Amino acid sequence: MSRLWSSMVHNLHPYVPGEQPKEGTFIKLNTNENPYPPSPKVLAAIKEAANDDLRLYPDPISLALRKQIAQHHALEASQVFVGNGSDEVLAHIFHAFFMRPEPLQFPNISYSFYPVYCQLYGIEPNQVALNEDFEIELASYQSGPVILPNPNAPTGRLLGLEELEKRLRAFPDSLLVVDEAYIDFGGASADCLVGQYDNLLVTRTYSKSLSLAGIRLGYALGHAQLIEALIRVKDSFNSYPVDSLASAAGIAALADWSYYQSVNQQVIDNREGLVNQLDALGFVTLPSTANFVFTRHPKYQGGWLYQQLKDAGILVRHFNRPGLDQWLRISVGSSSDCDQLVKRLQQMLAAK
Repeated sequence: MSRLWSSMVHNLHPYVPGEQPKEGTFIKLNTNENPYPPSPKVLAAIKEAANDDLRLYPDPISLALRKQIAQHHALEASQVFVGNGSDEVLAHIFHAFFMRPEPLQFPNISYSFYPVYCQLYGIEPNQVALNEDFEIELASYQSGPVILPNPNAPTGRLLGLEELEKRLRAFPDSLLVVDEAYIDFGGASADCLVGQYDNLLVTRTYSKSLSLAGIRLGYALGHAQLIEALIRVKDSFNSYPVDSLASAAGIAALADWSYYQSVNQQVIDNREGLVNQLDALGFVTLPSTANFVFTRHPKYQGGWLYQQLKDAGILVRHFNRPGLDQWLRISVGSSSDCDQLVKRLQQMLAAK
């Protein structure tokens, strides 16, 4: 039936997520999920919302959820946009702001959904090279729209707020989108700049630091006029994107932020311990402020390490492309997960 496809669909190269095995038992350190469960208050809120009201449409403007998010970030509800995961929010951003003559600039090693969206929406990409230390250098970016993850993925490296602010001031007529999927694991959010710059959008997700990847909830923070553009796109696509259960979960999660601060500190502690153990095994690991590490071993092929771990029931992410094929991205799991990973690596390297 592919003869009925449009030429655009024929030429698409869709995003490829990390493996989600349907059979077997694995320690999953490949998709950057939080190893710890959601707040019990979130689960209680979902159960309470699972009632007869599910026959009704949810609030099309998700006002209660937007108010809770706004309060969390010391903003107004008019500065908040919500959607089904940050990927949907990003899709609306591409549609609303990047379909224009200027190419869209983003790092050449970055979130691999960006080039997919460029292809889907017919946007010209300009992929700017990282420096030799895998750092984003914003001074290399010209006038025009920019999107970047902070911390970057898959490297985990962080840009400071002063660098972001320098870009915002230098190009006041160019939109900067900062994708903060991993910011709660050690970075400072650019949410504090939203009220100062009308050319800034910050995107966030509930999937990582809020342990709700299964809910599919994300949002953007920005000037009210930027949010209005996203609402126009959303209402031309799907007027009811956030369902009642997701909204209840999202409100309860931010209301119990102290729980997640504790959870995420545990992830940070596990990350630091994992980095130290990898260092002891001879791995070279980039500085990370995310819930994953980007690492390689100078003596062993990345593909071999990946396959050996998979055969042992441990999944990590291997990017089989030039410049990245020696590296592994390893999600930070529970302390037990990290211990089992290191134990297996010790066995592998000792037997080699």
